[in-house]
Amino acid sequence: MYKRVLWCLIVLFIGLPAVAVPAAAADSVDRVLVRFIAGKDPRSVVRAGAWSALLSEDSDTAVSHFLDSDYPFLVNYAAANKQRHIDFCHRVLAVYTVQFAPEVNAAARAAAAGSDAQRAAFVSGGFAAAEQRDRVARERSGEQAAALLAVDWDFVRALAQDAPGLQVRAAASWATRTGATDTDLVDFFAYGWASGGRLDLESHRRELADSDVRWLAVAKRLVAEARAAEQAAREAAEDFAEQARATAAAAWREVGDQAQPASSVWTDAQRIAAAQASSWAGVAAAAAVATGPNWAAVLDPALTAGAEWQADDQHAQERTAYWQGLLAQAREGEARMTTG
Repeated sequence: MYKRVLWCLIVLFIGLPAVAVPAAAADSVDRVLVRFIAGKDPRSVVRAGAWSALLSEDSDTAVSHFLDSDYPFLVNYAAANKQRHIDFCHRVLAVYTVQFAPEVNAAARAAAAGSDAQRAAFVSGGFAAAEQRDRVARERSGEQAAALLAVDWDFVRALAQDAPGLQVRAAASWATRTGATDTDLVDFFAYGWASGGRLDLESHRRELADSDVRWLAVAKRLVAEARAAEQAAREAAEDFAEQARATAAAAWREVGDQAQPASSVWTDAQRIAAAQASSWAGVAAAAAVATGPNWAAVLDPALTAGAEWQADDQHAQERTAYWQGLLAQAREGEARMTTG
């Protein structure tokens, strides 16, 4: 375990090896899941662990080991302060651009490249101080506030009610709360919108990955037990055949009981991803035709978020199909043992 985690940290800090891992039609369900985690999990050390497994010489064994042992360990490791600080710096860099938040961007870059102490200082106070410097610069310029229109306020108020993401709704609600000023709305356009969207995306991915790893581990065990029980029923002596078939039917029913909620969750995830992709496409369209510095800050984050959610929509469709297929397999197995 220690060697594998050390390799994950090496991958994390010096970058991934220049090795492609092509998708293959014959990829196992384990590899499909680990490939998604490697590319999309918001926790950098977890992504590094997934890549380490995929790039291993005996990758099939490494992938299984990753799901069984490394993944839960790395999830816990990612929750530790040092790793959370690293991920926070990366998240800030993804949202606070040089053009619209130069002080925060510069401070985050310095922290990301610095020591543990520097990153801790950035998280505990440096980030807020850099945000304030950017805010003061925007207020001194006055360009963003002067460009605000009544329709901008209306748009963000509508987001506070209708945006599909909880964090975007929260950020929009704060920006348009009673007593909010032009500065609050400018901040929302400059970084609050993109930051809320990023948090919504990361939360969505993190929760689904955590759940799917757990579900898959249980499902594989239950399918193996059901197949073994069915084989035993077919080989059972006549006096014990009925009881053996009932045991096998119950085993397949248990597989179905595992697959049904997983299928439902992924169906909901696909609906959420589709709604998010559509919402961000609308934001990008509005930003593309708007004028002024405020909407300009939103265009690139909206295009990026829309593409990310479209990818999640496709992934959710694939996971739904997998779990629905397993549910059908379970029902067929139960029917064989019940009526056979």
